[in-house]
Amino acid sequence: MDYKPYSTEWHRKRYLKEALDKYFDDYVDVEIIREDIYDILHSRASEAFDEYNRVNKLAESLND
Repeated sequence: MDYKPYSTEWHRKRYLKEALDKYFDDYVDVEIIREDIYDILHSRASEAFDEYNRVNKLAESLND
């Protein structure tokens, strides 16, 4: 999918391509790439869950 040059989407795709190109240029095993992606997603989900818990705790305390 091509995006309008210099749009937010275009930059996002360019950054992803550059990151993947670096893995491939360094001959990184596909399993390592998969594990790195999983680690990033897991970290992001964990941070989001922690944020949810903080907001939920505050909301509960406001209801008391």
